[in-house]
Amino acid sequence: MTIIDFRLRPPALGFLQSRIYSAPDNRDSYTRRLGFGPVASAQKQSMDLLFSEMDAAGIAKGVVVGRTTATLGTIANTDVATIVASYPGRFVGVGSVNPVNRREAFAELDAMRKAGLRAVNVEPGVLAPAFYMDDRRLYPFYAWCEDHKFPVIVMSGGGAGPDITYSAPERIDRVLADFPELTLVSSHGNWPWVHEILSIAFRRPNLYLCPDMYWPGLPGSDDYTRAANSFLSERMLFGTAYPFCPLLEYVRWFQSLPIAPSAVENILWKNATRVLGLAS
Repeated sequence: MTIIDFRLRPPALGFLQSRIYSAPDNRDSYTRRLGFGPVASAQKQSMDLLFSEMDAAGIAKGVVVGRTTATLGTIANTDVATIVASYPGRFVGVGSVNPVNRREAFAELDAMRKAGLRAVNVEPGVLAPAFYMDDRRLYPFYAWCEDHKFPVIVMSGGGAGPDITYSAPERIDRVLADFPELTLVSSHGNWPWVHEILSIAFRRPNLYLCPDMYWPGLPGSDDYTRAANSFLSERMLFGTAYPFCPLLEYVRWFQSLPIAPSAVENILWKNATRVLGLAS
């Protein structure tokens, strides 16, 4: 079965300067806390080894996400586009902007679409200064993306800001209510607010969840699984958060879950295909 990994950061270009590669001990400590062993391709920073791991896991494409932050570094949109172009058919590109300056953000969004990038990533809580995702200064950005039908990925879980309030679920609920035609993906699945975000997803049909590294074995895991097997089967996305999780082991863990085959097919590739406007 074809698999699209919705959150995969390859060892190439600007990614190598980010903390996920420049601070390997920190990265590998997260991996061990999740119950996995360190990832060989990440430790060796080898694209060839990454492709071997993708093939062994059955992952056909990885979604490469840019980053524009103050505390977690920057992955330039040009780097994302170069990676996609350098390895045809293996990656799908998602750009990133600082959404606070609307004129600069709009120009960059136009450039992204012309470069073939399929969505935009924003991480308001790790800007300088940090912003809550429902800050009204971000609303022109959300409006542009809604009007242009350009999906938005927002980091709304895990370490999404200086403290846990930056992933508070009521904030993403307000954005979803104010922009009901905006396709919004919560990377990290708004963990640890699992019950709350599932309640929001139940009533907001424009919300997709990608729990990625916060799904396997952590508190709330069974609740993500129940939602994926029922009302969220068409809005749950598969993502490993590589290099934090090893690809083959993550896929095997996912395949062990009690999820109906039709929902598995949606989660592994159909939902991502729809969000990103890819050929099915």
